[in-house]
Amino acid sequence: MSGRPVKRSLTLRGHRTSVSLEDAFWTAFRTIAAAEGKPINALASEIDETRDPMVGLASSIRVFILGRLQAELEDLRKSS
Repeated sequence: MSGRPVKRSLTLRGHRTSVSLEDAFWTAFRTIAAAEGKPINALASEIDETRDPMVGLASSIRVFILGRLQAELEDLRKSS
């Protein structure tokens, strides 16, 4: 996996946009979307709708992924 951002296209509410994320984030984002039974574009649209307009979409996606992983780790810690 590369540490360099990779630009990919997403469709948000019918409009195309490009987002640059590192491969590890793209993989995690796809995994989360699949676990929720949503297309990646739908999940990206949800994040886009709720993000602070002063924060870029790529940063918002990274923070979303981090939040999910932290919640999973917390759940594991509680169940141990």
